[in-house]
Amino acid sequence: MATFPDPEDRNPLTADCRRCPALVEDRTCISWGVGSLGATLVVVGEAPGAGNPEADRWQGGNHTGMAYTARHSGRRVRDLFEGLGYAPEELYFTNAVKCFPSDGEGSNREPTPEERANCRPYLLEELREIDPACVVPTGRHATESLLAATDRRLDGFLDSVLTPIETDELPPLLPILHPSYQDVWVSRLSYEPDEYRQAIGKALADLDAGPPA
Repeated sequence: MATFPDPEDRNPLTADCRRCPALVEDRTCISWGVGSLGATLVVVGEAPGAGNPEADRWQGGNHTGMAYTARHSGRRVRDLFEGLGYAPEELYFTNAVKCFPSDGEGSNREPTPEERANCRPYLLEELREIDPACVVPTGRHATESLLAATDRRLDGFLDSVLTPIETDELPPLLPILHPSYQDVWVSRLSYEPDEYRQAIGKALADLDAGPPA
């Protein structure tokens, strides 16, 4: 079972942020990164979802103030890396955009390019502070947000999955499928679920970013 993070490991980079008026209006709280500042891996999502304030624990980042703490995506992505042998203290989870982007009907919309740009300094500050062996963006939007910091564009997300991306500005990137869409897309990559998990582990080991022996 995935380890729910300790709120003491939450990493607020400012007391408040009001760069994006629409996000300020709709968020319950800022969903900051959470985990060890000495982590081997930084796992990056797109943005917190609406979440469920009625859940016992896994309410989602919009309510917990901690990235990847939703019942489905949060537990699933944490299970993935803990199942590969990473201890919780080897992991740090965050989002490219720290606030819930509401579609006005209680669900998510895609963050705008301006919202991604407004939040990117926080993400880059986290990466400088942690200096991980590898950054693992989950999904197309997280990958694009990271590449935008290097003035690079993504040509075909599925082609980039499990393909390391080296840049001068960032640690190595290893894009993977977003946990919410993994069941839909993993077969398109010609993997069975267990094979996909094993391929992630091998790719991270090849980058010298595997779990400690």
